[in-house]
Amino acid sequence: MSNHRIERDSMGELAVPAEALYGAQTQRAVNNFPVSGQRMPAAFVRALILAKAAAARANVELGQLAPELGDAIAAACRQLLEGDFMQHFPVDVFQTGSGTSTNMNANEVIATLASRILGDKVSPNDHVNCGQSSNDIIPSTIHVSAAIELSERLLPALEHLSKAIGEKSREVHPFVKTGRTHLMDAMPVRMSQVLDGWAHQIRSNIEHLTSLQPSLHALAQGGTAVGTGINAHPRFSECFCTELKALTGLSFTPGDNLFALIGSQDTAVALSGQLKTTAVSLMKIANDLRWMNSGPLAGLAEIELEALQPGSSIMPGKVNPVIPEATAMVAAQVIGNDATIAVAGQSGNFELNVMLPVIAQNLLHSIQLLGNVSHLLADRAIATFKVNQPKLKEALDRNPILVTALNPLIGYLKAAEIAKLAYKEGRPIIEVALEHTEFKREELEQLLDPEKLTEGGL
Repeated sequence: MSNHRIERDSMGELAVPAEALYGAQTQRAVNNFPVSGQRMPAAFVRALILAKAAAARANVELGQLAPELGDAIAAACRQLLEGDFMQHFPVDVFQTGSGTSTNMNANEVIATLASRILGDKVSPNDHVNCGQSSNDIIPSTIHVSAAIELSERLLPALEHLSKAIGEKSREVHPFVKTGRTHLMDAMPVRMSQVLDGWAHQIRSNIEHLTSLQPSLHALAQGGTAVGTGINAHPRFSECFCTELKALTGLSFTPGDNLFALIGSQDTAVALSGQLKTTAVSLMKIANDLRWMNSGPLAGLAEIELEALQPGSSIMPGKVNPVIPEATAMVAAQVIGNDATIAVAGQSGNFELNVMLPVIAQNLLHSIQLLGNVSHLLADRAIATFKVNQPKLKEALDRNPILVTALNPLIGYLKAAEIAKLAYKEGRPIIEVALEHTEFKREELEQLLDPEKLTEGGL
């Protein structure tokens, strides 16, 4: 047992790895929950450490901790954040539903470092956890970590994607392609109109995510065990948010009703729902790219995506749309994460939700995936694809649906006869219309001009 030391908590003695910064409660969780091998997300742990620093500073201001104690705790938090802090947080995601094991993991690690800094014993419970409960610090940390990741990772990535689509839209504006509904030929559209539709989807998602930020910035901190604030200074919630704002730059505020924020996870469920919507938007864009790139001989071949890697281990020369495929898989994962969060969100039994760790994991996972893949989609698919103009023109010239433009002049039934005949004989619509109407070629060329038809109207 030379590589272990004996630690003691309220349940008795326990052997802990000699070099570990954590103590008995963390070790009990490691022993109790060998479930997945997945630790809490680094973004969550980072936010928890920041929250512990903010709590220490608030407690010093409120006279609940001696200045030297609070300074040592804050210094320990800084020391952790400057290094590889995740090595000190081994607790599995699938643990106690309140996240108490992770909270005590942080308390023990910070207390160990603070004791070394202070040269005196710092208590995980009495000092690091002063004015807090797992039941308010873990819900608050879900909000804080998601708010930071949303602000620093996902929203900038979506802005980048929106900008890339806008720039590509201007580049491809001269090109007109066959529109498709039900995957079947329809009236023509400009390539820029297609991309502007994508850009609007992304901008709408940005707006909806941004609208959730105020709710995300409202924290449960100060409610302690059940929302009443027992053992916390009456001004702790306010001071905590002020200190956390100084550490993060984000405008956190005390929640209007701490009972709601501890007993439910409605804000996390709402955010996850919007992340799912964002994923659905990305999947639509990815699938459009895949279809337009399909071929190059037997598909649509309207565009050519950047060739990034060989596409087959057996078929030489094959190149696949790997970035749109990765995007679609991310979207599928985010949709699955949302289902988990929805189930977990309804587990707010009386005064506490008891699926907090899995909510944190899935919420942060979705934000991370969407942020990362949005950059890839922007830079390695949208910005770099090339338009196959000859293929666009070939399809447009043979598209009988262009006859729709003649409806007001010859009627739907007559136009349908001409379209069916053009399909049957495989001839350009202008040739068939020339034979079966009284219009001259010059008139038909003007009436059936694909560029003009993208402008709408009569």
